[in-house]
Amino acid sequence: MKVLLLGRNGQVGWELQRSLAPLGELVALDRHSRLEDGGCGDLNDLDGLRETVRRLRPDVIVNAAAHTAVDKAESEPELAHALNATAPGALAEAAHAVGALLVHYSTDYVFDGSGTAPWTEDAATGPLSVYGQTKLEGEQLIEASGARHLIFRTSWVYAARGANFAKTMLRLAMERERLTVIDDQFGAPTGAELIADVTAHAIRQTLRSDAGGGVHHLAAAGETTWNGYARFVLETARALQPDRSLKAQDVAPVPTSAFPTPAQRPLNSRLDTARLRSTFGLNLPHWQRGVRRMLAEIL
Repeated sequence: MKVLLLGRNGQVGWELQRSLAPLGELVALDRHSRLEDGGCGDLNDLDGLRETVRRLRPDVIVNAAAHTAVDKAESEPELAHALNATAPGALAEAAHAVGALLVHYSTDYVFDGSGTAPWTEDAATGPLSVYGQTKLEGEQLIEASGARHLIFRTSWVYAARGANFAKTMLRLAMERERLTVIDDQFGAPTGAELIADVTAHAIRQTLRSDAGGGVHHLAAAGETTWNGYARFVLETARALQPDRSLKAQDVAPVPTSAFPTPAQRPLNSRLDTARLRSTFGLNLPHWQRGVRRMLAEIL
């Protein structure tokens, strides 16, 4: 089996290099990659992407690249649309032409964040931001292409590698005696490691059974707020390193309105993962387990 991975150096892409390697020959590219005989890994170069797929003829294409700067997308909608919608559509057409399975990642931002019930895959969409709208258009173009595909919507992604919310909270807690963190957005922190492992499992099962395609929600079990997430991070850090100097003794809850941003965030990012768990026979661990493991790694 030959697997083409795009976005190899992102949070999810980095973990995918590990999880996809046992499946077969892995060709992992980033936006700077250029193949010697033609082709590239740049989502902004549609002809290069098509040439890459045509030359490599992979069995599976995993697209972990995207425009993920949510606020910045508001001021550069053309670029966000090119990377999040047009490029996935072109990849899907190229995948269809060579008979490859396309795996793509989307987001809870395709929903409007209303209510309190977890979103199912078939729930009505209603993105609030350019990022959410372009990610939804990417989904739609993939579905319209006729390519065999898996789309994983996920939320609140973190990884030990690179910047993340937990690292920011730890840094601020060393500088300040009081933190203020949003307490009216609900979701589940989901590790890039978990996303990568589920992806590899789902690819194998989909190729073996010729089933399981379409959209699936992929998030850790349980739910919290950003405030609850911050509190857990500090409590766990103190337990793991009792001598660590953390000044912050209070994590005050504040509404989303306290921190205005260019892009509107959904308040309800809960994702119903029943379809994924049933289709692939998986158990998704509680979000606290993954965060605790990540903290043990970075502290």
